[in-house]
Amino acid sequence: MAVVVEKVPGAKTTAPPQFGLINLLKVIAAQLIVLHHLAFYGPMADYARPLMPDVIDWLGSFARIAVQVFLVIGGFLVAKSLFPQGQPGAINPLGTVWRRYAKLVPPFMVAMLCAVAASALANRWMTHDSISAPPDFMQLAAHALLLQGVLGYDSLSAGAWYVAIDFQLYAVAALLVWLCGRFSGSALRRWLMPAVVVIGVSTSLLYFNRDPDWDEWAPYFFGSYGLGIMAWLASDPKRRPRAVALLVAMILVPTLAALVLDFRLRIAVALVVTCILFLFGRARIASTSYWGMSAVNRLAQISYSVFLIHFPVCLLVNAAFARFVPPAPHYQALGMLAAWAASLLAGALFYRCVEVPLGRMLQSAKTSPSPRTAFV
Repeated sequence: MAVVVEKVPGAKTTAPPQFGLINLLKVIAAQLIVLHHLAFYGPMADYARPLMPDVIDWLGSFARIAVQVFLVIGGFLVAKSLFPQGQPGAINPLGTVWRRYAKLVPPFMVAMLCAVAASALANRWMTHDSISAPPDFMQLAAHALLLQGVLGYDSLSAGAWYVAIDFQLYAVAALLVWLCGRFSGSALRRWLMPAVVVIGVSTSLLYFNRDPDWDEWAPYFFGSYGLGIMAWLASDPKRRPRAVALLVAMILVPTLAALVLDFRLRIAVALVVTCILFLFGRARIASTSYWGMSAVNRLAQISYSVFLIHFPVCLLVNAAFARFVPPAPHYQALGMLAAWAASLLAGALFYRCVEVPLGRMLQSAKTSPSPRTAFV
């Protein structure tokens, strides 16, 4: 039965409590990704390096590991959406995956067109490896199908690979939920999904994630994504302590074994994030509970838009500073800060003018609540 809440004239609307910790992690990770691309692409970072060499080197080399935060959160939220009670039910896998595609791709393609325009303009002001060549129809089509990496096309924007991987991982999760949901018997279903996910996590961490040739495919990343799914299952307050202990063991044993066999910092970070989500991931915090939570929730809300649009913005700022500003370290460092701030502003504008309107256009085609992953 639907509950209707009547609005009292003149009363302020209170936003419902949100996953405050998840939003905070998303915001921190998103900023690290923007700063990583600023440090890795474009001449501003090269000119500014004498001022802060250690900071720029760290951002260029290690900040990208923040992607692991999104992968684990993505798995946590996809489990919340597709089997919130911990047991896979009957879903329409094709319809579920299609809704995810329809939510991701329209704003993604708008951002790719912005990246093409930004590269064309930046090419007039500077010569740099971060500028993409004008795409042909097949390259654009590959991006529209989220197959650019699989088909061997260069990405039109930094981070485009993650959207493709996110979609692959979501499709795998939906397929697993559908397959496991076809088995009868609630007792079997309750443990079938964790068992299947752990097999996938173990296979990914012990084999696929150790081979860079697989980094265009979901199995390479399923270890981190599956850990997020397991964190949701293990954090269910309705489970008995023994069941929780077993699920925690299913998280720790294959991950620690994989780290002992071949230590990878990205997997260690994924395990830390998994443990945090297991302990605190389900906690909901109202925007008014703590100072700054409203801003954190807002930044988390626009995180997908920031992720999509920040590279074209940073590219244009880099080109403008290369063409019109002296190459002094202080000026170029200010340019990096300007690009960071402009990315956030552009993300807010993109969310309001592109992501939300496109979402409303597709709303009528949805028959169930919108599934959420790390960004959306």
